[in-house]
Amino acid sequence: MGTGRVYLVGAGPGDPKLITVRGLEAIRKADVIVYDRLASPRLLKHRKPDAELVFVGKLPDKHMMKQEDINRLLADLALQGKVVTRLKGGDPSVFGRVGEEAELLAEHGIAYDIIPGITSSIAVPAYAGIPVTHRDFTSSVAIVTGHEYPNKTYSSLDWEHLAKAIGTMVFLMGVANLEQICRELIRCGKPPHMPVALVRWGTWTDQATITGTLEDIAAKVKAANFQSPAVIIVGEVVKLREKLAWIEKKPLFGRRVLVTRARCQASELTELIDELGGEPVEFPVIRLQPPSRPEALAALDAALADLARFDWAIFTSVNGVEYFFRRLRELRLDVRALAKARLVAVGPKTAEALEQRGLVAELLPGDFRAEGLLEALLPQLAAGQRALLPTADIARDYLPVKLRELGVEVSEVDVYENVLALEDGDEVLELLRQGGIHIITFTSSSTVTNLFEALRRLGEPEPLQLLQGAQIACIGPKTAETARRLGLSITYMAEEATVASLAESLTWPGRKHESVGDPNH
Repeated sequence: MGTGRVYLVGAGPGDPKLITVRGLEAIRKADVIVYDRLASPRLLKHRKPDAELVFVGKLPDKHMMKQEDINRLLADLALQGKVVTRLKGGDPSVFGRVGEEAELLAEHGIAYDIIPGITSSIAVPAYAGIPVTHRDFTSSVAIVTGHEYPNKTYSSLDWEHLAKAIGTMVFLMGVANLEQICRELIRCGKPPHMPVALVRWGTWTDQATITGTLEDIAAKVKAANFQSPAVIIVGEVVKLREKLAWIEKKPLFGRRVLVTRARCQASELTELIDELGGEPVEFPVIRLQPPSRPEALAALDAALADLARFDWAIFTSVNGVEYFFRRLRELRLDVRALAKARLVAVGPKTAEALEQRGLVAELLPGDFRAEGLLEALLPQLAAGQRALLPTADIARDYLPVKLRELGVEVSEVDVYENVLALEDGDEVLELLRQGGIHIITFTSSSTVTNLFEALRRLGEPEPLQLLQGAQIACIGPKTAETARRLGLSITYMAEEATVASLAESLTWPGRKHESVGDPNH
């Protein structure tokens, strides 16, 4: 077995979208990922299914693993022939000790790449509305460690030079030494009224900012129990925060939103939540798959083999379209057999899925539910007509029952199954127990029932009690009815049964939203 390779990757300051393209590639190709607590756990979702994870996170008061042991671990894994990605918060070259890790790798002849990341010393102030340079205030910036080796003292820093020659000073890992930092800067000539800001968990959902001056910031931080990790910014640029703070103005800032729909569908809602300033947490309690029961598959194949006999093909979901055409391809059948059928879509996304396959739905209901679809169809239905209804195995029976009452011959076939999924469940369970999930979104009745069942299987005996700490958002009345039946209170309801409308409902005026902005405001 040959020697592997090590990628020393800067994960950025916390927001997972601030990873570089090259850094993301290193995560995807790794056999082992060695990561710390300042690297977003959402980045780990991009790993290979069989990639090994090794947490070496460091807390302010203790280390999970000493730096020397981390260095040795990287070398040992690479010498076993593995591709190793060392994922470090921020930029690995800015107080990230990448030099020590790279030195040991070089001594053993192990190939490595250093992949820079966006440093928290610049990104965190920017997310708080504080550019570290501004031509009206300063053109210089210094990045300073807030603590050094135990055998060093702050006298090893040229405080007088920092105080007199540098416009903006950014201190990393310095909360515990804040009082001493302020005292030294005042002693060396910085005015006591010089603005100071501390940004805690910058670019993360829990981002919070506190502002003051050199003479009072330490007392404010102590009174607010403002803990690390935080970046300290000293300089006139801090005054710009009042005008330039941007992310806190987003409607979902500081909110962590649980997305329960199937992973193959979650991206749209996840993106919308992210754009609104929230942190989406994916817990797909549904997994979609082709029919597993032989009788269901046989019924589907029989219907697909006889498409020419149908007068109507009624699609009630994007998934129905996807799995219908997937099976059609697998059977090497020609979609032109549907030429006689009039195509119907329950909503715009379903219609779009048909259009992507060169088919146009001629009828769209105003109400994106089975009830609205039936109402739109009524004037054109006639007894004796044949309708194909490709659905999920757990679909409501409202539409086929009503169609049959009108004399329509209905072939309702399962094109996919909806099964319970538990992936990433332990992480979500812990967040719920800590009160870290603020909103839970449900896009179907099955997402509601599956979430309850998933939590039970993960060892939570009282799911309702756990979920009552979060606000509930539902895509439509049927979903809300299921949620209420299980004991949940609904906070948000989409005006239309679409993901976009569901996301928009979370921003309506009057929603409950505790600010996590400046503690001193």
